[in-house]
Amino acid sequence: MNQSRPKVKKSRALGIALTPKAVKYFEARPYPPGEHGRGRKQNSDYKTRLLEKQRLRAQYDISERQMQRAYDRAKKVAGLRTGEALIIELERRLDALVLRSGLARTIYQSRQMVVHGHIEVNGRKVDKPSFRVRPDDVVQVRERSREKTPFLVAREGGWAGDGETPRYLQVNLQALAFRLDRAPNRKEIPVICDEQLVVEYYAR
Repeated sequence: MNQSRPKVKKSRALGIALTPKAVKYFEARPYPPGEHGRGRKQNSDYKTRLLEKQRLRAQYDISERQMQRAYDRAKKVAGLRTGEALIIELERRLDALVLRSGLARTIYQSRQMVVHGHIEVNGRKVDKPSFRVRPDDVVQVRERSREKTPFLVAREGGWAGDGETPRYLQVNLQALAFRLDRAPNRKEIPVICDEQLVVEYYAR
């Protein structure tokens, strides 16, 4: 999904840093963009829930339609609160896990890697970012793509960042591969979101 709005400006509008580059700008200007960004604004309950939904969408860079579908699936999950099930549902997307594994720097780069056919799951090329990875699936960079610059950087840990690899992933950067060991738990997923507000937005 192409986003024409600059990532830094979007980060400030949503109150979260969407890319590593946005972090320093966001720290310097932690208020919404625009002439009235620092002005006092009244937030209704609806606006608060809408903003939280937009923040979650932006972190996974998905369309409203994709978000609605994920919510509809999450409602049917037994044994979990809908909000938790929603985050787990989104986290199992192929582009999200390629990012978490350290093979990509941002969700935007991760999506591009998948769409351009550089990634395979269990030995078969998958070019759909929305592909849902299942426990024990093995994801790796395709043989023909491994000498491309982004993957050479990934192999040296250049995209891994400062955070720890989530416990639900078994990662081998030297092999440019990872495995989803099990379904993620909500508390392990590095997403900034009050998911209950998102559920309330869709349940209204």
